[in-house]
Amino acid sequence: MRAKAGITLPKGTKVPDHIAIIPDGNRRWARARGLPTLQGHKKGFDAAVLVSRAARDIGIHTVTMWGFSTDNWDRAKEEINYLMKLYAKLVDDYLKDAKKDNVKIVHLGRKDRLPQLLLKKIAFAEETTKDNSKYIMNIAIDYGGQDDIIRATQSMIKDGVKAEQVDKALFEKYLDTKDQPYPYVDLIIRSSGEQRTSGFLLWQSAYAETYWENDHFPDFTPEKLKAAILDYSRRRRRFGGNDAEEHLKFNPEVVAKLEVAWWRLRKIPEGTRFRDYAFKHLREQYGFSKHIAKKAAKYLLTAFLEQDNGRNWEKAMREVGKFYSLLREELKLAFEPSLVASLEVKMWRDLEGKDEVRSAGEAEETARELYAEVYRISLLQAAKAAHLRVMANIERGLAERGFGDKHWARAEDYLEKFYRALKERVA
Repeated sequence: MRAKAGITLPKGTKVPDHIAIIPDGNRRWARARGLPTLQGHKKGFDAAVLVSRAARDIGIHTVTMWGFSTDNWDRAKEEINYLMKLYAKLVDDYLKDAKKDNVKIVHLGRKDRLPQLLLKKIAFAEETTKDNSKYIMNIAIDYGGQDDIIRATQSMIKDGVKAEQVDKALFEKYLDTKDQPYPYVDLIIRSSGEQRTSGFLLWQSAYAETYWENDHFPDFTPEKLKAAILDYSRRRRRFGGNDAEEHLKFNPEVVAKLEVAWWRLRKIPEGTRFRDYAFKHLREQYGFSKHIAKKAAKYLLTAFLEQDNGRNWEKAMREVGKFYSLLREELKLAFEPSLVASLEVKMWRDLEGKDEVRSAGEAEETARELYAEVYRISLLQAAKAAHLRVMANIERGLAERGFGDKHWARAEDYLEKFYRALKERVA
């Protein structure tokens, strides 16, 4: 038995039913290392097997891997021949896993231009696994989204389908993904920093989320797959419908003023005014009742005092965790309090680095993860708010070090923009 990928997802993670992967960058990966491009393809194929296994281990039903497009035939003959041999081995590797994991193997794409050896292996794999039902592994070789639609149309014409008979349900019966329980893609992942889908699964990706991975595919690991799944899980998918749920009702200007007010008191020992500012701020931002706001303020202020006095980060994290447990319970959010607390404290520590430019970059990355996790948005969607929040903290630091009240004004301005960006994204 093979070892599991070892990936654990936080409780409540929304796992997609169907992911489609565009494994880009094999040749660039090889060239960057002074290696033959064919070696990059071999490394990419090894990654494809590992990632496909990891996807099944975390419960993804359908994986579609795009190996060769209808436009790839203009590559060098030597490269194409090598790729076809690798595809034959890939089918063999997938077939071994399919027998163990109850996976149905399906070829997507044209069959009239593939080498006979590869065609025979594909046909054998499809026949051998046709009754498997737990997972589906789609291997897209000589596939193009437009070509899929054209071939479906040609087949309908050959079958004598009349124009008035054509509807969405009928058309889907002629596509390469016909009869699959999850033909529609939930998440498309493309590696190598490319930000286009190139027509992959054109019909089936009508409402697909997209995830752009900067690294080349040979470096795409099960852990990177986990990051993509977590990013997907945070997204609110509307499918063209109305999003009537209202999440944040605060006034950005008021919240920013309140937060800066108690920021400016942080060097004063804990007292009534300090608690009052924090209390008002939390009531305005989250709509807490008086009782809950007092409890929340106590947790946060204890954490902040630990940050200021003695740097007991472990205790600070515990108190922040209590705050976020309260927040989750009151607002019915889906995040994991301990994870969010660790991100919050990490952001504080990032901002204390000696190298301000590097510290700001690290803090911003942490802030993206923090706000994405709390408010269930993607890392991309959290980027603007994270940047503004870090800038506000930098201005606060300058003000606290005695560089003038103008930095408090700038901090408040950045905070207002932060809350506005957050509300526009989440509300």
